[in-house]
Amino acid sequence: MPAGTKLFELAAGIRLVVLDVDGVLTDGKITYTSDDQEVKSFNVKDGLGISLGVRAGIQFGIITARESVMVSRRAQDLDIQHVIQKTRTKLPALEKLVADLSLTFEQVAYIGDDLPDIPPMQRVGLACCPADAAGEVRAIAHLVSSHRGGDGAVREIMEFILEARQLIENGLSGEKI
Repeated sequence: MPAGTKLFELAAGIRLVVLDVDGVLTDGKITYTSDDQEVKSFNVKDGLGISLGVRAGIQFGIITARESVMVSRRAQDLDIQHVIQKTRTKLPALEKLVADLSLTFEQVAYIGDDLPDIPPMQRVGLACCPADAAGEVRAIAHLVSSHRGGDGAVREIMEFILEARQLIENGLSGEKI
């Protein structure tokens, strides 16, 4: 991941990180069991990255087009306070969240991987994506992780943000992964 001065400046101002779920916090696969249950797998490395951010005072949100009990549970496990599910147009949800938290868009990082994530990514101060994001998403991202979605991309991006904010060396350790 490049560590240019401009990119560090963008990351240093981040106060809110908003995440997509499928393809960002997961590998993008949706598995159904024979009894019609949905299964999602989350990466503990990404969870630790989020926990480090929470402990450093960064707020987190999730905006996803699907609705899932597993997403609610994961958000609760990681102290993610702002969870917006079942919304296909993500930009209005992001605009409301930013206004509710009295932030500016420059203080927001958005991590997305596919076409519905482009409008919010175009609006925020730091647009990020996993290595396997859609080409259109990678083309507009300020920061492209070297990791795939659900495989450490969020962790790598969080370490970059924490380093830019000079918080990575403060002895933070995650309790919830």
